[in-house]
Amino acid sequence: MPRRDPAAFAEFVAARSAALHRSAYLMVGERQLAQDLLQEALTRTYVAWPTLRDPSKAEAYTRKVITTTAISWYRRKSWQERPSDAIPEVSTEARADAMADDVARREWVWTALQALPPRQRAAIVLRYYEDLTEAQTAAALGCAVGTVKSQVHAGLASLRKTLDAHGGEHLELLPRDLMVVTR
Repeated sequence: MPRRDPAAFAEFVAARSAALHRSAYLMVGERQLAQDLLQEALTRTYVAWPTLRDPSKAEAYTRKVITTTAISWYRRKSWQERPSDAIPEVSTEARADAMADDVARREWVWTALQALPPRQRAAIVLRYYEDLTEAQTAAALGCAVGTVKSQVHAGLASLRKTLDAHGGEHLELLPRDLMVVTR
């Protein structure tokens, strides 16, 4: 039976946890929830560590756990209702003024991304924000490359529709590769 190497796992966590946390955050949209998601993924990776054929692919394994766990969390009925610190703006004029502010524009892009269905969001996050190839994204999602292409296509179509509804004014806030494909 293979042995667990705690030092190698600790080195992996120290080197890659920040990037993995960023992926988790982009998937779920809340810091604390992303920390919970990363902790669960790292726990599962640690359990599977002795059985990993190639420890250099531990990051891909952990990303897949993050992705599948986030998607399964979204499928739970209790996930749909979450408390919010933000109070919705009442005035359309106040919203228009806030949109001129860079922070508000970034929030708009964030909201557009969070409005996507979980698999589309995961595919776009992995493909464009994490800069993974289609094959790497498919491995992380546990699906075929064709599925990644269709999920990305559908997600980009939704983002494009949202951008068009707002005159494309927030396009510059997207990653460069994503800006090109949403035009």
